[in-house]
Amino acid sequence: MEALNFKRSAADPDAIHILRRTPLMALAVAAFGIGTSEFIIMGLLPNLSDDFHVSIPKAGVLVTGYALSVTIGAPLVAIATARLERKFALLLLMGIFTLGNFACAIAPTYNLLFAARVLTALCHGAFFGIGSIVAANIVPRNQRAQAIALMFSGLTLANVLGVPAGTALGQAFGWRSAFWAIVPIGLIAAAALFWLVPKQPHGTSGLIHEFRVLRQPQVLLVMFMSVLTSASLFCVFTYVAPTLETITHVSPHGVTLTLLLFGVGITIGNLAGGALSDWRPVAFLVGSLLVLLASLGVLYLAEPYTIPAVAMILIWGAIQFAAGAPLQSRIVEHAAEAPNLASTLNQGAFNFGNATGATLGGALLTAGFGYRTLPIASAAVTVLTLVLALDYVRRGRLARKLEPLVVEG
Repeated sequence: MEALNFKRSAADPDAIHILRRTPLMALAVAAFGIGTSEFIIMGLLPNLSDDFHVSIPKAGVLVTGYALSVTIGAPLVAIATARLERKFALLLLMGIFTLGNFACAIAPTYNLLFAARVLTALCHGAFFGIGSIVAANIVPRNQRAQAIALMFSGLTLANVLGVPAGTALGQAFGWRSAFWAIVPIGLIAAAALFWLVPKQPHGTSGLIHEFRVLRQPQVLLVMFMSVLTSASLFCVFTYVAPTLETITHVSPHGVTLTLLLFGVGITIGNLAGGALSDWRPVAFLVGSLLVLLASLGVLYLAEPYTIPAVAMILIWGAIQFAAGAPLQSRIVEHAAEAPNLASTLNQGAFNFGNATGATLGGALLTAGFGYRTLPIASAAVTVLTLVLALDYVRRGRLARKLEPLVVEG
């Protein structure tokens, strides 16, 4: 009778729904650790500068070096792990990530710390690339964007919980303690992946075939949109603290609170965007970019006023992440025959956009344009993203019209 009850519960749709979500939670825990490790360095730059006797700009190279390592190194790691069973690949990457943070915690010199950060960054893009494929494979096709968004919720929650807690820990007990705290997170994530994630098939396509898939216009368009949506975000977000202090006249404590609200906003936007893009993926992509343009206009108008500015940063963050939510699932969809490299490269595209957006904002400020020009520049980048999205829609419609002709031929 107990066996019968178990079979009945296992066949129950709610039970299956829960079982499908459990591996996604393991992926989210791993994403939380990776996100915390990536962003925590920003709050620890003064401590690192004092400890290693380097300037703040040189300490800031740890941030740039990480982003570039994700962009350049992740595709190489994806190629190296392409023939591995995907669960094993995730475990291997999480092990290297944990080792890298251990190396950060004990690094005796700045150069060794930089090398350890590069090591952890190499795992970043490949983990999210392969993890996106695993997340998409364990749910029905019409829930793929939600599954990927749930995994990435760990990354957004890192900004809400992991980074503030780690920064406070590092400021109270030294920057090394922040990296020591990430090590057990990596071990917990590895254990969760081992016990909860089902085995996945390894990639079967060769390297040449992987690169052929990347030549598809739809795949390239999604990657360019990933770069631009990320650049739009970081053009404003990189300089949000000085903007709030000089334009909105918010206190340092108020800036911290606003950044916390921003973290809440991007978490909500990520999950909502995943659900809505499963409903109408292409229509949602275009619609969310239009709403994003409107939010940037309102943010520009609201910046001089404290409550409207803080509220709009939360809303803008949610819309920004909702607009980016469909892109990773689109890559998985279009590159289904050779997803490893494409999915990982898309993560590199997001990180390249991070650096591009920060550079664009910095160039405008260096040229003498004020902080209030940043939402306008971000809106211009979003317009370009919208143009690419409309071209993506046009190509999709054309492909559907030609499909019956190809079948008949």
